Amino acid sequence: MSKPAAARALSRSYTGERTLTFLIGLAAFAGGTLALVVGLGGLGEFRGRRPLLDPIALDWLGAHATPARVAAIVLGVLLFVLGLRWALRSLRPEPRPDLDLDRTEGAELVVTAAAVAGAVQADAEQLDGVSRARVRAVGSRTSPALRITLWLPEGTDLKAVWADLDAQVLTRARDSLGLASLPAAVRLELDTAPAKRVR
Repeated sequence: MSKPAAARALSRSYTGERTLTFLIGLAAFAGGTLALVVGLGGLGEFRGRRPLLDPIALDWLGAHATPARVAAIVLGVLLFVLGLRWALRSLRPEPRPDLDLDRTEGAELVVTAAAVAGAVQADAEQLDGVSRARVRAVGSRTSPALRITLWLPEGTDLKAVWADLDAQVLTRARDSLGLASLPAAVRLELDTAPAKRVR
């Protein structure tokens, strides 16, 4: 089982969002540190006493007003588009990829993610000691994975359930789909007994 495939089974990847957030935070920290150093006179007493809006820079912007406005508008639109794209990417639902079993032209065979999840869930619920199950197909069309949640009654033999899940459910799924590897992240929950009414 490859590490990236196993990681996809565990949880949705937020690497891109985390990297971008880290870079923005790093740039803000660097800017704040530079402003603090300048303000404390670390780059010279005169530079530290100058106003935040440098008169030289203001004079230059006044002399080149049109290019400065165009550059500011382009930068603003670019930041807006990038921010909107980032927000939409973060909020979109996690994809549930279908699985291509046969790509032969005219004889294509595709199994939907819902069908895979439903079949595995039905098999998992037949295991001894499993009261209910929930299965979700994740990953990609070429590298699928499963996210499985099992609810077990109190006193269930965990080792037996784990062995049966691997030997019966996951092995059958791999064989049926013709996959050498099918990473699965399994979460076990204690199924609470129905509350008894006190009289």
